[in-house]
Amino acid sequence: MNSLSLKSACSVAVLSLFLSTSPVLAQEMPSPEEMWKIILQQQEQISRLEEKLGMTEQAVTETQEQVAETQAQVAETEMIVEAAVDSMEETASSSVGGVTSGTSLGGYAELHFNGGEKDQIDFHRFVLFFGHEFNERVRFFSELELEHSLAGDGKPGEVELEQAFIEYDLTDNTSTSIGLQLIPVGLLNETHEPPTFYGVERNDVEKNILPSTWWEAGVKFTGKLGDNLQYDAMVHSGLKTPTAGGNAFLIRSGRQKVAEADWKNTAFTGRLSWMPVAGVNLAASFQYQDDLTQSVMPTSATLFEGHADIRRQINTTSEIGLRALYAQWNLNSMEAELIGRDVQRGWYIEPSYKYMFGNGQAIGFFTRYSSFDNNAGDTILSANKQTSFGVNYWPHENVALKADYQIDDYADETKEDNRINLGVGVQF
Repeated sequence: MNSLSLKSACSVAVLSLFLSTSPVLAQEMPSPEEMWKIILQQQEQISRLEEKLGMTEQAVTETQEQVAETQAQVAETEMIVEAAVDSMEETASSSVGGVTSGTSLGGYAELHFNGGEKDQIDFHRFVLFFGHEFNERVRFFSELELEHSLAGDGKPGEVELEQAFIEYDLTDNTSTSIGLQLIPVGLLNETHEPPTFYGVERNDVEKNILPSTWWEAGVKFTGKLGDNLQYDAMVHSGLKTPTAGGNAFLIRSGRQKVAEADWKNTAFTGRLSWMPVAGVNLAASFQYQDDLTQSVMPTSATLFEGHADIRRQINTTSEIGLRALYAQWNLNSMEAELIGRDVQRGWYIEPSYKYMFGNGQAIGFFTRYSSFDNNAGDTILSANKQTSFGVNYWPHENVALKADYQIDDYADETKEDNRINLGVGVQF
């Protein structure tokens, strides 16, 4: 309220007072001096009211300024708190037990029950993955594995260092890796976490012919040739197969696992992968080793492997899949030829169907027919055949419950073991 409106209000009040007392005034009319005195008193009251009003407005202004300052302080405090919370969250998400930022932890595990003649339960694998990213171009990867729960003298399992290598990006499309690493061959050798494949056990072809899981020490180059083509080239340590006994020249028996391994002869592996459309991967690998035995009995060997991995969605909930692989070793040795192991080969085909419920849940059905022969150079029928069919259930995309039934048709009937297999696997 301004001073003019306040004066008007006071004048009205005086006039109202004057009119309400008009009968009295008519009898006792004040003199001009008294009237002037009354006006001066009213003016003094008006001045006091104006002074009080000014003080009130100043107080309001000061209060508003204090409120604004308080709000600014609150906003600044909120920013500090948010920054502290973000820092704590970043620290928590990028560290495990004090591990610095850039270090990652993962792994996988699988428990198997094998029926039939085995009638056995086994915690087959427990694997821990450790990685560290030094910067945008240099990183480290490693895997430590415990097989069959117990390791040591007289125990069924063993502790293995499956991977330990440095990866360095040379360009945006080319990288190199140095150290102990998986050989770029087959479908399962590099990607074998339980939720990623059908069946409880890994297939016999990739186990006995390639032989998965297979790692060596060496240098690998990986690069892209356009959008759909990729190559891998690796120079590495090689296999060392026995030259006598029942395991002579057997490929799987030649794995040294980079444990004080002989490296008298260098091996070379190359792979070319073509991904024409999403969900289709076609690849071929070739390996050459000067001497498979690394001994006084030189045996040069070549491996050719080709595979297809096709997974295509037919609608929003259904996926059809097909995996197929062929692999063959050729050994240049009279001794290997005498026992029929100058040629060792295997193949399989695996169609599948997967239904996805949503929220990571899915169920899949598969069947697989496989054949492998470590004595394919012999004229005597020596192929081992196996038919498997079963189901995978994923309550989460990284957790798989498995069941399958296998039917064996081996050259050595004593090794046949038709059975049901149950398993649970997880990766994280």
